Amino acid sequence: MERSLTQKKINPTEMCFGLNRETDERSLAAFLQLFVAPAMLEALIPRLSDEDIDATVDFLTRLMKKHLQEEEYHTLFLNEDK
Repeated sequence: MERSLTQKKINPTEMCFGLNRETDERSLAAFLQLFVAPAMLEALIPRLSDEDIDATVDFLTRLMKKHLQEEEYHTLFLNEDK
């Protein structure tokens, strides 16, 4: 059984964008997992401007609104039980 995108071991040297959709998806999952690592966030967030924070939240919120149904948003993002 193949593991999901987020269950695969992250190897930053294997990230590559632009080859094909499958590689892009795998690379994006790895990129985001590395990006949200606690040490990375602790270093980056205090350096962001108010505008950077607003733009990031706006961008991510737009993506969720565009691609998730309301129930998915509550279950997957907010971790709410049904």
